[in-house]
Amino acid sequence: MPPKIREMTANFNSPKNGAKRFTLMVSGEDALDLEDGQGLSSPPIGLPHERFLLGNAVPIAPVLLLGQSSQAINPQEYIACLQPVHLHATRDHLVLMSQDQVDLTTEESKLLLKTALPFIEEDFQSKVVFEGQYYWFIPAGPFTGLSTHSVDQAHGRNIDWWMPRDSDVPGIAKRWRKLQNEIQMLWHIDPVNEAREQRGLPSINSLWISGIGKLADLDAPEVIQHASCLCGSHPLLAGLAKHYQINYSTTIKPQDLSQTFAWSEDPAAIWPLLSQALSEKRLDEVLIIDFPLGKKRLRIFTSKNLLKPSWMFWKTSEVLTWQEIAQQ
Repeated sequence: MPPKIREMTANFNSPKNGAKRFTLMVSGEDALDLEDGQGLSSPPIGLPHERFLLGNAVPIAPVLLLGQSSQAINPQEYIACLQPVHLHATRDHLVLMSQDQVDLTTEESKLLLKTALPFIEEDFQSKVVFEGQYYWFIPAGPFTGLSTHSVDQAHGRNIDWWMPRDSDVPGIAKRWRKLQNEIQMLWHIDPVNEAREQRGLPSINSLWISGIGKLADLDAPEVIQHASCLCGSHPLLAGLAKHYQINYSTTIKPQDLSQTFAWSEDPAAIWPLLSQALSEKRLDEVLIIDFPLGKKRLRIFTSKNLLKPSWMFWKTSEVLTWQEIAQQ
């Protein structure tokens, strides 16, 4: 029989009797098509896996900053993440493109920031503390109360419902839109975009703000804090690893799977490695965390429930495929 879906217990946080466990998390999407509103006043803050990794406050910006820089971060200071993006115009609305669709170079990012920097630092009343290829970070200052959504959550959708909103203090969102419009006009005539358009690339025509939060509000689950290694390419994992002083790797090490937490965008590619490790007793269990319909689900697989049930007892049972596991 397929593994039974159990309620969250201490056993999910720390393996029983020191069992050798590998934890695999798969990204989750919003449960509803929120562009229609569905009676809600605003979208949920953070994707399901972002809320799981970081806690209900979802302080994405300071964790991303921690993972990409070596500078000390005041745990009580609110940090904002700024990202140069492309807004695609359709017949009646704008759609935010994900950053892996725009092919932004490091040099282009530097030049665009140089153009916008005086306006950004004047409005934020602070200096940009770190600039990377895809992310720029700055103390949130007067924009601390802004309610925002990450590019990962809002991309591919009509941005009208995903634009920053006021939370407690009125007028902050209006102030942000004014700054955003000023930068859009600057970048419209920028040589970087002229060169990109000549190469057939989408222009970088807007600035996105998201992830506002402070490190003190980070509330990662115990399954993260008890891990010996965090694996995955997303920079959030690098920040979590640094904060909790855990080893970090962008790739899974087949020889050292026990007590590893991995966030994979291609779980089907690594499932054969994990199922083989279970069969060979190099792992006692694999904890799979996913988010069907936006809800957290945790399942433990062992060698006993790894095989497909079959009434043909004379045939060797087949191992469950990832597709079969995902469809349960």
